Amino acid sequence: MGHARTSYVCLPCRASYKQSYPEPYDRARERRCPRCARALIHVGSAFAPPRRRDVSAWRALSVVLRAGIRFHKNCCFGGPGYRPRTLSEVKAGLVRAQRTGEPIAKALLGVDERGGGH
Repeated sequence: MGHARTSYVCLPCRASYKQSYPEPYDRARERRCPRCARALIHVGSAFAPPRRRDVSAWRALSVVLRAGIRFHKNCCFGGPGYRPRTLSEVKAGLVRAQRTGEPIAKALLGVDERGGGH
């Protein structure tokens, strides 16, 4: 059986890398992008990267990650739940945050006004 792996991304390179989970004594080690040597962002094991040429999806992902949202598996549901994947979904969440006063991360993960999930 292989070791558990998790995803890291480099936003400037629009690249995703699967790497082993950091050991408890090694959590402070910073992972570096093999292309540009910038620090990688740990996004979680349930992350599915957009295609590299889908600039709009990477821009949306950038907002989601900067809001502190990650893609970790949930023990009850198996996946991370809803995450905005397009700029229009991100913009709707930002408008909702401004209108309601709720934190941006919570608004980005919110349910739309039609009553259903995204």
